Amino acid sequence: MSFTNLYYKRIAGTPRPCFVCYRPTPIVLATAQTVDFLYTCESHLKDPGFASRIADDPPPKPALSVEEIAQVKTDWEERRKRKTEKAKEKEGEKGKGDDKDGGKPKDDSSKDKTTKTPPKVTPPAPAPTPQQPSHEKYALHRDVFALRTAEHRRRKQTAQAKELAPRLPGAPRSAVN
Repeated sequence: MSFTNLYYKRIAGTPRPCFVCYRPTPIVLATAQTVDFLYTCESHLKDPGFASRIADDPPPKPALSVEEIAQVKTDWEERRKRKTEKAKEKEGEKGKGDDKDGGKPKDDSSKDKTTKTPPKVTPPAPAPTPQQPSHEKYALHRDVFALRTAEHRRRKQTAQAKELAPRLPGAPRSAVN
C-alpha cells in the first residue's frame, strides 16, 4: 500500500461529481502528499459507513506565556539594578577608607575607567509554533479504502504495462509453413 488511510478535507475551486452519488461538490478528501484524492458530498462525510472524522489533537502549549516571559525580564532587570547599586555603594565605601594616604592623587591609568556592564541577558522567546493544517481529518471506512487502494494499484499496473509493452516482441505476421 502506498498511502495511509488519513485524508484531509479541502475545498476545490471547481465542483466535480461526488465519488458516491455523482452530484457536483467542491469538497475533496486528499491524502497528505495528494497521492489519492476523491470528491465527496458533505452528506457522505457525515455517513459513518463512508468516512469517520478523526478528532484533532490539541496543539501543544508553549512552555511559558508572553506575560510570564515579561515578568522574568522585569525581575532580572530589578535584580541587576540592585546588584549594580550595591557594587557602587561598596566602591564608594572603599574610596572613603583609602583617603588615609594624605590626599595624594591616585594614578588610575592602570585601571579601566569605563565600567563594563554585564551583557543584557533576556530569556529565550518561545519558538514560533508551526501552523498546523486547519483541515479536518478523516479516515475512510475499510471497504471504501480497499476500493481506493485497489483502484490505485490498478492504475499503477496499467502504467507499468504501457511502459513495458513497447519492449515486448511483436506477434508473427507471416503464415506458418
